[in-house]
Amino acid sequence: MSAILRANWNYPTRVWAGPGRIAELPAACAALGIARPLLVTDEGLRAAPMVRAARALVPGAGLFADVRGNPIAANIAAGLAAYRAGGHDGVIAFGGGSALDAGKVVAFMSGQTRPLWDFEDVGDWWTRADERGIAPVVAVPTTAGTGSEVGRAGVVINEATHQKKIIFHPKMMPGVVISDPELTVGLPAAVTAATGMDAFVHCFEAYCTPGFHPLADGIALEGMRLIQAYLPRACDDGKDIEARSRMLAAASMGAAAFQKGLGAVHAIAHPVGAYFNTHHGLTNAIILPYVMVHNRAAIEAQLQVIARVLDLRGEPFAAVFDWVLEFRQRLGIPHTLAAIGVTLDDPDTIGREAALDPCASANPLPTDAAGYARLFRSAVKGDLTLRG
Repeated sequence: MSAILRANWNYPTRVWAGPGRIAELPAACAALGIARPLLVTDEGLRAAPMVRAARALVPGAGLFADVRGNPIAANIAAGLAAYRAGGHDGVIAFGGGSALDAGKVVAFMSGQTRPLWDFEDVGDWWTRADERGIAPVVAVPTTAGTGSEVGRAGVVINEATHQKKIIFHPKMMPGVVISDPELTVGLPAAVTAATGMDAFVHCFEAYCTPGFHPLADGIALEGMRLIQAYLPRACDDGKDIEARSRMLAAASMGAAAFQKGLGAVHAIAHPVGAYFNTHHGLTNAIILPYVMVHNRAAIEAQLQVIARVLDLRGEPFAAVFDWVLEFRQRLGIPHTLAAIGVTLDDPDTIGREAALDPCASANPLPTDAAGYARLFRSAVKGDLTLRG
């Protein structure tokens, strides 16, 4: 194969990328001083051969697999109990975004004495943490979407309030990432599409959010280009290792880019996921065009650049907008939130929660709770009449 698939990067952390690199899991643990890791994964991977194989590489590794698709605080508490009971000294966060988030938060909380919610991403709350109590993490993504493997936060649902909370600390960044495309070849096409579109939305929102951050902007643009080129290939042929490797890179790029900020897509997707337990990437993918219409006046300059990068012809906003609709259809992404079980029982609550979400502050067009409720209703019903 002519494509270069194997590389080591040191941005934004140590990333060991390439097929077969899971064999280096013992070296990754050793590099971080981990002798007794707890492997944290989600419920769906508990008995997966790749999990058994990973544990066999590191004799004595414990296993915690009680992580929901949208992690809740009880999952973190149970993971912490397993970590302490097993006398572990580090975490292998293994799986999709939920497992990676949960693993990172367990490692973060392993040496803290304050409650989880004291470390929500609000102001300087992260300074409350005892940095000496943050355990090291090796991250092993098995989907190409969230980019959580190179993130400094984890998303956890507060069951009492049905709110998704972002737990943040700069030292939550994993110390080593093993980005092995062979671990993603078994992903069904639908999951590949949903997670890949999650990465696209990360790049898109990061590029469109206001502010001067040319490093994030450059990464976001290249991430979108890679996803345009390689996501359909990965969906069509799950064994296309080149496509899988490029999508893993694009997912990490999306997370690196969104340190600049996100926007209304995520602000709405977070409460939708909390209340309806929807897949985060799929929810983002469905909401994106409705937010594009809403934000149009504030993002037309950015769309000119995105259109050039994606090699699209015609008026830039229309070209990118039409391409997004066609790309989603090509990948089998539904057009409405109703298609994934979301109802209009209480749109005002979703609107209020979206307006309070940390991502809302970075949306290119300032939007209040009523505006978010209207956007939510449009995405449930499939109403794009605001276009133009």
